[in-house]
Amino acid sequence: MARLLDQFGNPVDTSRLRKEEAVPTTTGVRQVVTGHPADGLTPGRLARLLREAEDGDATAYLELAEQMEEKDLHYRSVLATRKNQIAGLDISVEAASDQADDVKAADLVREVLWRDTLQEELFDVLDAVGKGFSATEIVWDTTGGPWMPARLEWRDPRWFQFDRADGRTLMLRGAGGVLEPLKPYGYIQHTHKSKSGLPIRGGLARPVAWMYLFKNFDIRSWIQFAETYGKPIRIGKYGPGASAADKAVLLRAVRDLMGDLAAIIPESMMVELIEAKVTGNIELFERLATWIDRQVSKAVLGQTGTTDVGQHVGTAQAHEQVREDIEKADAGQLASTLTRDLVRPIVDLNMGPRRRYPRIRIARPDQEDLAELRSVIVDLVPLGLKVERAWVADKWGIPDPDENAELLTAPASSPAPEPPADQPPKDETTSAQAQNSADDADPLADATLAEVEDTWEEVLDPIIARIREAAAAAPDAEAFLASLPDLARDLPTDALTDSLARVLFAARLEGESEPGASPGGDNA
Repeated sequence: MARLLDQFGNPVDTSRLRKEEAVPTTTGVRQVVTGHPADGLTPGRLARLLREAEDGDATAYLELAEQMEEKDLHYRSVLATRKNQIAGLDISVEAASDQADDVKAADLVREVLWRDTLQEELFDVLDAVGKGFSATEIVWDTTGGPWMPARLEWRDPRWFQFDRADGRTLMLRGAGGVLEPLKPYGYIQHTHKSKSGLPIRGGLARPVAWMYLFKNFDIRSWIQFAETYGKPIRIGKYGPGASAADKAVLLRAVRDLMGDLAAIIPESMMVELIEAKVTGNIELFERLATWIDRQVSKAVLGQTGTTDVGQHVGTAQAHEQVREDIEKADAGQLASTLTRDLVRPIVDLNMGPRRRYPRIRIARPDQEDLAELRSVIVDLVPLGLKVERAWVADKWGIPDPDENAELLTAPASSPAPEPPADQPPKDETTSAQAQNSADDADPLADATLAEVEDTWEEVLDPIIARIREAAAAAPDAEAFLASLPDLARDLPTDALTDSLARVLFAARLEGESEPGASPGGDNA
């Protein structure tokens, strides 16, 4: 067999695939212990760690992204909603063609996708939505059968780094900080593209980080305000001869007064309570936090209708949880990654490389479109439209049956009823009917019908050719369906109309020649 190359042109070493590569270590750069840059975060520190990520060291940025999901409940909720919605969409496999070998390759991929843990694994792959990228190691089952993924194992993104030269090639961080190429056919490398530019700058955590910082300041001030709201100011007074120890006793008493509501001080000292008078709008903190949450909802979900209530009650029913265009973009990106990094390795390792591979499709099912597509197929296939059987089966998610499987078939036609006892035998009746038909035949009608039968191909071929051209030019079934009204107006139907007129003329002529028929065509 020819040398096997991966999707990036690197030679595949199957011996490297037999063991896990990106495993944690107790020392070095791949430790499970993580930093906490969100603690005491300031605008200056946030700006520095974002620049460090651009320069190649994204460790602090990735740790911050992790902490943001843990500490900000709103961000955690909307980000999980976006990832769960994509991971829960229907996933199907489209064969490259209707040939047996391509159908077999598609069935091999379908076998991998029929796993109970798939949705959880796709959720981990979608970790790239927040952080910009994810690296999921394919743990291959090499027990002697076909090469099949035993697990899709999420790996900590801090253990990887983009090549400093191009900022796009993902590398594994090895001993001493040395960057090592990833083993070919060993990873699902998903890059989330919410904007153009470097992958490390494409995750949602980057713009949300500033909102997270400002909300942190707001919540901190809100808590401090709530802690002291309504409490009087305590002022302790001491005499001119008070010692440092006396002052410390008084200060401790003043501080403990509102907590324990009890304190003792020397008789020579005095504590005065001054009524607290709060001015300004005390709802400012909540309004700012709510406004920040709305901005985060827009960035992650594309809308606020499913997260805002109050004055927007009812709008949640008018929105999907994730805006439709964002859902389609995320699903398309994930499908492309899986086709490149999962489908191709499975097919190559088991069946060898090929020019075309099965494709994964992730989308919300659309029953109405499938029904319309079925109608088009039923109407146009008899007219000569060529449609691959495998393509139709993939549209409905119907796998190829096993060789010995019990198949559904069309219902058998009902047997003809038995003739009455006084009716002549079938062969005699048939002969009599044939004789009557011969006697009643109309030479003019027969000649017209014979002419139509001889020319039907000449009449229909131009129409069928135009339909085939439109089907071939359309990028997908939806576009083809949309073009049908304009196509119908431009079809060359003059010859067909003339032929139909001849058939109708022959039928009418034959009807009026029946015994008892009136000249106008109505039976007397």
